[in-house]
Amino acid sequence: MSDTLRVVVATAQTPENIALLRVREPRLDVVFEPELLGPASDNWMLKHQRTADEQARFEALLDSAEALFGVPDHSGTSLARTVAANPELRWVHTIPAGGGQQVKSAGLDADALARILFTTSAGVHAEPLAEFAVFGVLAGAKLLPKLRAAQERHEWMPRVSMGLAADMTVAVVGLGGIGKVAASKLAALGYTVVGVHRRDVDAPGVSRIYPAEQFAEVAALADAIVLTLPGTAQTERMLSREVLAAIKQGATVVNVGRGTTVDEPALIEALVDGRVGFAALDVTYSEPLASDSPLWDLPNVLISPHTAAISEHEPRLITELFAANATALLDGRPLKNLVNMVEFY
Repeated sequence: MSDTLRVVVATAQTPENIALLRVREPRLDVVFEPELLGPASDNWMLKHQRTADEQARFEALLDSAEALFGVPDHSGTSLARTVAANPELRWVHTIPAGGGQQVKSAGLDADALARILFTTSAGVHAEPLAEFAVFGVLAGAKLLPKLRAAQERHEWMPRVSMGLAADMTVAVVGLGGIGKVAASKLAALGYTVVGVHRRDVDAPGVSRIYPAEQFAEVAALADAIVLTLPGTAQTERMLSREVLAAIKQGATVVNVGRGTTVDEPALIEALVDGRVGFAALDVTYSEPLASDSPLWDLPNVLISPHTAAISEHEPRLITELFAANATALLDGRPLKNLVNMVEFY
């Protein structure tokens, strides 16, 4: 057990959330200098521009920390500099749920990875992302692209059959925190939900779990595929050309995980030829999506600019998670959401 923990706030936060942090764990010595961090906003990837003197002050604070609330500037390069300069650093909490990739990009050596605990904000975004997944499945089943196109033409289109939840199977690929919540919500609406996961897990609402090696077989049976995967070497382009070749004709694809899990050129081909009837994409392989990407103009694609996870509650929930982990660290208990140092998720 420790009596105190010096925490340097390394990314933009609101004064209200910092006040909440101090209330939740009074043993923290919280250093918060908002003028060095810039204004808090929904776009946490924006880098605040500092003068040379401000940058020197910022780095001096980072080098005095035992814990960091956020990766400095969300940058692997900045994290690597701080780790090298600060032998007293014990813990770094990343703001995004996929913050393991920020840690990976720092290229830290084995000693640093063993010395410092790294945690993520996984779980905070499960509800809004699961809702977007449900929205995407429903949009595909209820023919949103066709309805919008007809409306733009001012055309009262012929009446057509729409998909019913009771008749449809949805494959949720990745049964972590987001996937489990999405599966539960879809099952509650009457969909038959199957999972694709690398091991058996307890996932309410999921009728059967298939190993990743059988993804193509599952794709041939599913009316919709919901991807909730982290971005790792193991999940790179998991929705592959081979899986898309086997996909059920007209299926919907929803991605609320990471864009790198999709073979994007192969998905575009499948959208053009109709093998994929509709895609709702909160993430893309490269972000922001290039202005010349065909995805922008395909009528059966909905692009969300990596915003489906954001809600007004997000900053508070991340702060509460950080505070709970700080209490655990001070009390000598295990922390939640530790980064896997092999796959970095």
